[in-house]
Amino acid sequence: MLVGHPIFWILAAAVLGPLLAEIPIGFRLPAVVLEILLGISIGSHGLALVQFDGFVETMFTIGMAMTLFMGGMELDFGAIKGRPLALAVGGWTVSLLLGVIVVVLLHAIPHVRAPLMVTLAICTTGIGVLVPMFRDSGQLGTVFGRFVLAAGTLGEIGPIVAMSLLLSQHYSTWQEGGFLVVFLVVVGIAIVLGIRARPPMVMAILSRHMHKSTQLPVRISLLILTALIWMAGKFGFESILGAFAAGMILGQATRGDAGKLLREKLETVSFAWFYPFFFVGTGIKFNIPALGQDLTTMLLVPAFTVLFLIVRGTPVLLYRDCIDKAQRLAFALSSAVPSLSIIVVITEIGLRSKAMNPDVAAAIIGAAMLAVLLFATIAGALLPRIGAPLLSQKPA
Repeated sequence: MLVGHPIFWILAAAVLGPLLAEIPIGFRLPAVVLEILLGISIGSHGLALVQFDGFVETMFTIGMAMTLFMGGMELDFGAIKGRPLALAVGGWTVSLLLGVIVVVLLHAIPHVRAPLMVTLAICTTGIGVLVPMFRDSGQLGTVFGRFVLAAGTLGEIGPIVAMSLLLSQHYSTWQEGGFLVVFLVVVGIAIVLGIRARPPMVMAILSRHMHKSTQLPVRISLLILTALIWMAGKFGFESILGAFAAGMILGQATRGDAGKLLREKLETVSFAWFYPFFFVGTGIKFNIPALGQDLTTMLLVPAFTVLFLIVRGTPVLLYRDCIDKAQRLAFALSSAVPSLSIIVVITEIGLRSKAMNPDVAAAIIGAAMLAVLLFATIAGALLPRIGAPLLSQKPA
């Protein structure tokens, strides 16, 4: 019987989370945060209905890959090219420098071990949270939306690429850089082929199988995902780079009406089945006792929350001639919404390699949940009130 099995409780939490998000309380709580909180409640530090081991741990890992895969699919470089992308690169560079300074200062606090990967964690932006929020508010297709989307894109890509370079232990720095270039060239070629090389015979075969039980296009997409994960591992990088790259390839190849159905099928598979194991699983494995070990650890949660806003919100100063004052606040809050999936990956790598203390890992995940809850909620409330975008100052 499935009742009492981890699948039952995880899917129950996955269903309950979105339902709770619909409760009219004056603002909308992000469903992913509620799913994590429900995961905590059914985990070993709550009702102890589910343990993080065996099947749950395996599905959590697969769910993590699918989350990053879908994050890659969300990216649309055609919509952010030109000035939005240039400013986003400059903004993320500023965030990275601020993050390094923050880590140096944290090292001065007794008993706080904040490795360089903490810098990458506080430099993330959760584009998966921002896209639905901006779409619902009608701001996604505006000039302002393009600036925020570009900043969020760098907040996803930057930490992933940096992680692949900094955390690989297989080769020297020069070799890692060379392998990364080769890997990105392979990804770039795959993107070009996916966009341009569409032989009629192949397209006809894929179209015929789209509505059959074989679901060949979906199977091919999942094969590309596993192939890129395998390739990333062979190059000495973390599997997350492969998952994200596969999402980028499929995302660019399925743009437009022709790829809409395939995108919807991949979203259905990911959102309905794999996402719950990742987000609810994050709550199940969340180490609550680590937060209460000492006063320093407890204070790290609000400290990291503020740092998300400072590190990712400060680059809004680069946009002074592009967006007005009302939009700047919404921009800063939106950029400061961290990527829960990437941060969980970073802490997983840190704990596995013993480069990050469990209390710091728990604090930064707790802060990320709090930041998503606060910043996404406030930014979502501000978006309908910021007025029309400054169309007179179109990005190049």
